[in-house]
Amino acid sequence: MIILEFKAYGNKSQYQSIDEAIRTMKFVRNSCLRLWMDNKGLNKYDLNKYCKTLAKNFPFANELNSTARQAAAERAWSSISRFFDNCKKKVPGKKGFPNFQKNCRSVEYKQSGWKISPDQKSITFTDKKGIGKLKLKGTWDLWRFDKKQIKRVRIVKRADGYYVQFCVSVEVKEQLVPADATVGLDVGLKDFYTDSRGKTEPNPRFYRTGEKRLKFYQRRVSRKKKGSTNRRKAVNRLGRQHLKISRQREEHAKRLARCVVRSNDLIAYEDLRVKNLVKNHCLAKSINDAGWYQFRKWLEHFGTKFGRVTVAVNPAYTSQNCSGCGEVVKKSLSTRTHTCRCGCELDRDHNAAINILNRALGTVGHTGTWIIDSNASGDLASTVLGFGQAQQVESMIEESPRL
Repeated sequence: MIILEFKAYGNKSQYQSIDEAIRTMKFVRNSCLRLWMDNKGLNKYDLNKYCKTLAKNFPFANELNSTARQAAAERAWSSISRFFDNCKKKVPGKKGFPNFQKNCRSVEYKQSGWKISPDQKSITFTDKKGIGKLKLKGTWDLWRFDKKQIKRVRIVKRADGYYVQFCVSVEVKEQLVPADATVGLDVGLKDFYTDSRGKTEPNPRFYRTGEKRLKFYQRRVSRKKKGSTNRRKAVNRLGRQHLKISRQREEHAKRLARCVVRSNDLIAYEDLRVKNLVKNHCLAKSINDAGWYQFRKWLEHFGTKFGRVTVAVNPAYTSQNCSGCGEVVKKSLSTRTHTCRCGCELDRDHNAAINILNRALGTVGHTGTWIIDSNASGDLASTVLGFGQAQQVESMIEESPRL
């Protein structure tokens, strides 16, 4: 599955109709959630049936396409099933009990309620909300795919306008020539990552760079009167600045992940729990700014696309253990150089990256010999078997047209 995104252009009345459709989507979703709370033992089919009842009782809900109402009920059931799964798995902490949605920014249609023009440059929504025909602007051509392959159509509202997303059922796989290389990655705050060969990638720190402008727009918001048009404009300008930073971070992680996956047959990285790491209030802003989760997500996606092996290993003691002899050398976060009695002296992150690679090689099934010269460049020679047996982690496929 891939997601193709286009910028949508219309007039003011069409944008108001989209906002009304989004509010209706939120109403149906919250109503289904209330029904589940008041009646125990309901399943997702009961929630879908309840959509028909809502359409009879509320005229504005009847104006929305029936498949869009079903998609709203599916959203409610998705939050319910996730809560049940967390309870069964005994996830520590809060289990994520479903809450009523306050802010909704999208409305989703299935395979009805919309029609693409013959030139593939516009889309018309045929329900009674009055959205009508929207012009599409993007780099992907929809003519490459059959209409039956489009499973969902979603209208998304963002700070800089409205977008139409097409969820297309298509295989996205490419066969590459083996690179005869393996690499371990250790992500950090000083450098974005350090690999097992000693190479580093600088951390761009997009949020830190744009923080001055964010503070400027935030002051403009606080100076405006609440409920005024000027305040709404100031909030929109602030949101556009946040959106710019998030896009920069996502694109940076995407391009780095693609380059790493294409250059190596096996990529090892830490299985970090970012949600727990950001509980450290001294480092939370820097950790969120680094975008480690986005980088891992794209590594797994491109690993599946290009047929590469991606392995997430336990990060425990990867910085403390010596990559040369395996002895534990305790060090604080301020100690940036690893020095062992065996003569191994490496940068802290370089040592951790080698340990991560060694664990990954043992995970996927390693036969043969590997040699790591701790005092040299950190290159390794290995024979890795069983690539086809490694389990690739399924990821959300959402790729930029430029890739």
